[in-house]
Amino acid sequence: MKILYLVISFFAITCSAQQKLVRSPFNKEVKEVLRKQVLSKAAWALQQEPITVTAQSSPRSAGGKHDFYSEGDYWWPNPASVDSPYIQKDGMTNPDNFVAHRHAMIRLSEVVGALASAYKVTGDEKYVRHATTHCKAWFADTATMMHPHLLYAQAIKGRFTGRGIGIIDAIQLMEVTQGLIVMQKAASLDKAVLTATKKWFAEFLQWLITHKYGKDEMNATNNHGTCWVMQVAAFAKFTADDTLMKFCSDRYKNVLLPNQMAADGSFPQELRRTKPYGYSIFNLDAMTTICQLLSSEKDNLWEYQTADGRSIKKGIEYLYPFVADKTKWPLKPDVMYWNEWPVAQPFLLFGANAYKQTNWFITWKGLEHSPKVEEVIRNLPVRNPLIWIN
Repeated sequence: MKILYLVISFFAITCSAQQKLVRSPFNKEVKEVLRKQVLSKAAWALQQEPITVTAQSSPRSAGGKHDFYSEGDYWWPNPASVDSPYIQKDGMTNPDNFVAHRHAMIRLSEVVGALASAYKVTGDEKYVRHATTHCKAWFADTATMMHPHLLYAQAIKGRFTGRGIGIIDAIQLMEVTQGLIVMQKAASLDKAVLTATKKWFAEFLQWLITHKYGKDEMNATNNHGTCWVMQVAAFAKFTADDTLMKFCSDRYKNVLLPNQMAADGSFPQELRRTKPYGYSIFNLDAMTTICQLLSSEKDNLWEYQTADGRSIKKGIEYLYPFVADKTKWPLKPDVMYWNEWPVAQPFLLFGANAYKQTNWFITWKGLEHSPKVEEVIRNLPVRNPLIWIN
């Protein structure tokens, strides 16, 4: 009986390990595909000095030196009068709006994401040490740090000093926290900086769940509501806030999936926009990133479906044909950036690993992995996929 028990136990352990490997069948190949690019980006990142929100400011900001500030993308001067409140042109980006802080945040994400990826590939701790200098400047150094809130994000001249909608700008911080998760056990990581950074994100999470702007964004019925859950899940994972992670998982299952997805797997709220193709991709990327962040043996969001059959797999199955061949898209082209999409969307990679779909992986492999267009970069929540997979 003892021998039989040992055999059964060994078989069970082996099967469990195989199941985990099967769930991520392409991870080794991902490293091979991205290795050259990762090391090149990390070489660039090693040359970058920290630039935080304190480096630039706008006279239109109602905040101070340490407060993140940005202006709504689709808002323009009123031709009737230069002093009038701005007017909206949905989907049309105003190039003269202040977005320097967003650029700085994107740059931080690119630096830490690249360094964490290179550390994962090589194990070289020089990448960890340099990432620490950037995190110290943003989250620990009182002379240069950003305050942990977004009170003045996506302001509109003459209308709002800030909006809950602006919270979506902080999705750029997700690859910072994910990168730190990858590096946090490294011997050369400054533990004081790590502690200060976790404290910063804990305070930011508190603001996200208690301030009116955060509550408004949480209750948004489109990609903004999805991105609230996505970033809260990412920051809660970094700070080991199990309660918030459970809240995000439940919200995905009971609010996002049933209320945003149609029976065919599409997102009606995104399809009615002036850029339905780009917004559909963006929302699906965000939902699959939630599944990648929160899925566990006990709570596998990849396998979850509503009573009427809505699931993340159905969402990927709906959109995949139009990503593989954009000429099949049934609606009008997006009013801007139609030619720039798709790129190597994370939903393709995460979905391919979750469902063992080789064709999805091949499509991901053949798309652009290092986009240069600002609109694409800011709407691509995962640009360093190596730090997101085991």
